[in-house]
Amino acid sequence: MLQDKDMMMGMWTTWDLGPAAVVLAAVAFALVLSTPLSRAAYRLPRALDAQLPQQPSMTHRRYRLGFWVAAPILAILCAWRFGATPATAAAIVYVVVLLALAWIDAESGFLPDMLTIPLLWLGLLVNLDGTFSMLADAVVGATAGYLALWVICAFFLLLTGRQGMGRGDFKLLAALGAWLGWAPLPLIVLTSSSLALAIALLRRMAGRMKAGESFSFGPYLVIAGIAALLRL
Repeated sequence: MLQDKDMMMGMWTTWDLGPAAVVLAAVAFALVLSTPLSRAAYRLPRALDAQLPQQPSMTHRRYRLGFWVAAPILAILCAWRFGATPATAAAIVYVVVLLALAWIDAESGFLPDMLTIPLLWLGLLVNLDGTFSMLADAVVGATAGYLALWVICAFFLLLTGRQGMGRGDFKLLAALGAWLGWAPLPLIVLTSSSLALAIALLRRMAGRMKAGESFSFGPYLVIAGIAALLRL
């Protein structure tokens, strides 16, 4: 079960910082994290698929700009949500890594294990003292997150003979469960699926997507996962 915010605040060490200092520290930390992750967003998918363009495309530049704009904004929201506590630093790691994963998946269709697996383990470590979820709930969340999408994908494959999504999506939802526990997972799946379906329908109506064409699901999981953290 998710803990009440006041109970969690009592468990965290509070840093003696003013609001402005907290915001500045949060933005600075997000920008420091963004530098290696921005490089990873370019290099990791090309290490997995040598056919990807080796020179940054216009699409890559647009995603990079969005990443660098979104990271500090979300860091400020984390500081506003959790205050001058170590939980803010952990939350910033969570949102910035998720932004990088959304960027990679949207551009290349990959969710690299080099980011999803460490994010999963880090979530369990962060929750050793119940920062965002009780540890038992986090372990169940990681397991349930993977199995939920695996079961859905297995049924889809059985019914249609086609693979519905990649295993990277399973690992991403498992990472969200490790950070947030099992309780938010149904809403995360429902929100991300609804959002993905709405965007797919809009693209289809605009003639930008063909029937049966695949698309990346990771960015929608990321949106729902970040929203779930900031609304704990």
